[in-house]
Amino acid sequence: MYSLLYPHESVYFFIGITLISGFSFWDDISSLSNTIRIIIHFLAISLLFHGLGIFRILSWWKILTAYVSFVGILNAYNFMDGINGITGLYSMAILIALQYVNLKIVAFTPHDFINYAILACIVFLFFNYRKKAKCFAGDIGSMAVSFWIVTLLLQLMLKTQSVIWILFLTVYGVDSVCTLLHRLFLRQNIFEAHRMHFYQVLTNDRGISHLKVSAGYAAIQFIICVIIIFLYHRLPTAAGVAGIGMLLLCGSGYFLKFIIQSTYK
Repeated sequence: MYSLLYPHESVYFFIGITLISGFSFWDDISSLSNTIRIIIHFLAISLLFHGLGIFRILSWWKILTAYVSFVGILNAYNFMDGINGITGLYSMAILIALQYVNLKIVAFTPHDFINYAILACIVFLFFNYRKKAKCFAGDIGSMAVSFWIVTLLLQLMLKTQSVIWILFLTVYGVDSVCTLLHRLFLRQNIFEAHRMHFYQVLTNDRGISHLKVSAGYAAIQFIICVIIIFLYHRLPTAAGVAGIGMLLLCGSGYFLKFIIQSTYK
């Protein structure tokens, strides 16, 4: 709908999100190989980079870092989509924070570009944020919304010349990276399905409802977003220090998983 209303502003975004969504839907129906999946992710990100002019303004090593980082974010978002409500609520927390930045601090994208994403999350949550969900995001949903959020974060970073906004993904980032390191330590195949994320331990081992865990993840991320916005607006240099502190705090909290697992074995 947004691309129909604003075709000239969103052509590369539209092609990229359609490409990644189409292949993700194919992956939902019949699994694709990891090679094809990664190639499509890099191609979609390349379209996004071209549309934002990143190839013209960044050095090669920054472009390479951006590729690895943002393809990693897409896959982390997909891995984190495992319980009712988590993708919709977490995305809503980030999108609301981004819209506040867009309206009150620095205009980095058309307002409707965020509003349509929020609307999509609201409609999805109506069917998904239930004890017995009536629909699920699947790969197509998680990959599409993560591509949309990556686009917004890139726009904001380019506008402000600051990478501090990546902390809007702190909770997912800590859970994903720590779980990845844990699985590598156990010499597991990181491309195979598993139940080792912290949210999975909370729901499967501790027996906490999906809805409460999803709301908790979203609430923690929203609080982190508020802190980053507050500090960036008033004390820009302190925002980075606070961000590192929150990463360490969330990382420490992740180790509660091992206590829970050992208790319920």
